[in-house]
Order: sequence, then C-alpha cells, then structure tokens
Amino acid sequence: MRHRLSDRDLAVLGALQRVRLLSVRQLQRLFFVDGSPSARTRRAQLLMTRLTKLGVVVRFSRVIGGIRAGSSGYIYGLSGLGQAVINADGPAGGKRRRTWETKPYFQDHMLEVSELYVQLVEQHWAGHGELLAFDSEPSAWRHFTGPGGELVVVKPDAYIRLGTAALENSTFLEVDLSTETLPTIQRKSQRYIDYWRSGVEQQRRGVFPKVLWLVKDEHRQERIDGVIRKLAHDAHALFETGLLGTGGRLLGGFASGSAA
Repeated sequence: MRHRLSDRDLAVLGALQRVRLLSVRQLQRLFFVDGSPSARTRRAQLLMTRLTKLGVVVRFSRVIGGIRAGSSGYIYGLSGLGQAVINADGPAGGKRRRTWETKPYFQDHMLEVSELYVQLVEQHWAGHGELLAFDSEPSAWRHFTGPGGELVVVKPDAYIRLGTAALENSTFLEVDLSTETLPTIQRKSQRYIDYWRSGVEQQRRGVFPKVLWLVKDEHRQERIDGVIRKLAHDAHALFETGLLGTGGRLLGGFASGSAA
C-alpha cells in the first residue's frame, strides 16, 4: 500500500496521525495552497475520496456546516490500515482501531485543536515563528509521581513549541468548549501546578511550558480567570487564557516557558 501512495498522500496520513481529525477545509489549507478557493477545495475532496476508497482514511458520517456544506464539510480520520501504513499505533499507544469516530462534542473538540495546528502551520509559512513541535494527545500527556507517591497523568490537548526570533516558546494547550464545570477546571489547573512543582518537566526540557486555556467567549474566559486567581499566588504566571481563533497569535507572543 505504501508504494501506491504519493508523498502528499503520506503527508496527509501523517497530519491525521498528528491531530487525529481534519476537515476537508483544513486539509485544503494544509496541502492545496495554489489556485482559486473552489479549485483547492475540489482537489482536496478528490484526494480524500481516493484515500477513502483505498481504505487508509475513514470519512465520518457527520458533516460540518450542515447539508449545504456538502462534501466540503466532511471530517476524516485514519483507519487501522492507514495507521499501519505509517507504522502508527492507536490512541494512547494501544491497538490500532478501524476508526477513531467519536461523539460530536469530541469531534468538535479535536477539530478545534486541529484548527490551531493549521493556523500555526500557516503562520510558519508566512514567516511568523517556526513550528518546532505540535504533539496532540496522547503524545502530549505527561506522567509524574504525585505528593502521595501515586502516578499522576497530566493530559493537555497538545504540547506546542514555537521558535520566535531568539526565543523558543513552549505551551500546554487546553481547549475549553464550556462543557466542563469550574471545579473540574480547578482540578485540572491544580494538576498542572503539582506537575510544575515536581520539577520533572524542567529537568527534562529546561523550562515549564505556559498553560493556555482557549475558550469560546469572553464570559467563559472571565470565569476561568476567576478560577486561576483562586489558585496559589506563585502559580498564577503559569496560566494564560484566550479566545478560540486567537491562539496562534497568543502563542507567538509568549515568553520562553516558565522558570523552573
């Protein structure tokens, strides 16, 4: 099967492995940058139809944007065969699965993470920072020993490294679609603080990344800011909040991680 795929085909599979889900419009922005918008979308549709027929990707039943969106609203993920072609394991390193199709909320969540990845690639092409790493979950997860000796897992939606001028910026991303309670947000934030205090990340990489919460609206941003203010004062600088759609610009403006 690898011999039947072009370099672009393999790059598409690699992108799907990196972020798990991509829409046709996102794929068009990543792999078809020449020509009119309609021509680029049509070429992306043709490519994904062919990869679907080959069995290396799965087209989800849900369409983004409703019926009027047509095939431009399709969502794609890797099939088990696609994972095998690029020597990839399933989620969290587990068994390869036929598809990663999930509930609409999780699809929306993953597509927001994918959108930030696409934005950062576009910024990279435009000369606004160098995208050094973008690890989505589960590759972004971190393990450490908690205060009581228990194994603790921190589960950011992505770990991102950007090079800007003479600085290297690192970030743990949390995409919030207003579905989790504020106590859950507080527990997640506290887990980042515990990980910061463990020193594991700083020992491995020299700095502790910023934790960026991206949210849907200003009301939700204010509520999460309120949660952060209730955390230990010395940990406030670990966190930043912003609106979905502005993540690329926010990431480009961060300082190079937090002090150990």
